[in-house]
Amino acid sequence: MTFSFRSFALATTLVASLTGAAAAEDVTIRYLGGSGNLSAHELAAELGYFEGTGITLENVGNATGGPESLIALAGGSVDLGSAATAAVLNSIAAGNDFVAAYPSNGITEQAQSIFYVLEDSPIKEIKDIVGKTIAVNTLGAHLEYAVREALHQAGLPPDSANLIVVPGPQLEQVLRSGQVDIAAFGYWQTTFEGAARENGGIRKVFGDTEVLGEIAGGFVTLRRDWVEAHPEAARIFVEQSARALDYAREFPEETKVVLRDALNARGENGELAQYFQGYGVREGGLAVERDIQFWIDVLEREGKVAAGVLSPDEILFVSNEAVASN
Repeated sequence: MTFSFRSFALATTLVASLTGAAAAEDVTIRYLGGSGNLSAHELAAELGYFEGTGITLENVGNATGGPESLIALAGGSVDLGSAATAAVLNSIAAGNDFVAAYPSNGITEQAQSIFYVLEDSPIKEIKDIVGKTIAVNTLGAHLEYAVREALHQAGLPPDSANLIVVPGPQLEQVLRSGQVDIAAFGYWQTTFEGAARENGGIRKVFGDTEVLGEIAGGFVTLRRDWVEAHPEAARIFVEQSARALDYAREFPEETKVVLRDALNARGENGELAQYFQGYGVREGGLAVERDIQFWIDVLEREGKVAAGVLSPDEILFVSNEAVASN
């Protein structure tokens, strides 16, 4: 059937969802997690927001980056993915019928990706990164596209820096040991970034907010056929995840406690939770068209996507009619 996400009818709105969610059919949503953080749907589960809804989340492993989760989503081994907006759009353009369910994170002055060098590095500004080696968590995702856009805006070839893959927990180590010139801590890695900053001896070159402005950094993504098969579960999943995003913004210290306990339970370092900077997402977890259109324009400019193939209206899952606007 044809599914119009912008006109998707709901029995309740996000505001009404604060009083609880109606039960859907029993659905298990499989996903890949990440180190050092909790996604909003994981936070929602920790807060008990899915209790009585019929929805169960099942973590089936960790992803090194967003593209890996999108590959798993396309292959059917998970039911949701989470990746940078540009990676989601590339995947859709390649033929995957995905829907951007809700913004996983937003880029703001508080929560942003930061590119660090050692204090005595000669690298001072964006033009200095040409030919330098930058550690990122994965290729083909947000940090790579942020670097490309930064270079483009500086009038430089977008592929003139060298990116290598380094897991988040090792970013500080490879920078301090001189194995890379720059370590890029993603907006979703504020726990690792905060610990590295507190240890001193490093300096910010630039952040992605300076390049991209305030914008959604990525999206939790569902397959369109899954949404069509489970419309009520999809609605509740998005609403309760958005509710968790609002909780994190309104109660940051309490959220750090939840994150600390979750990291400890997973055998990770719960002390990193003190550096959590929030999700940076707008109230209600809503996206605006620029969150998608900005990257469509970039991909079209670089020749990666033909003009007119992608449209925000066909990609965004909007959970009520009170859509935030530009």
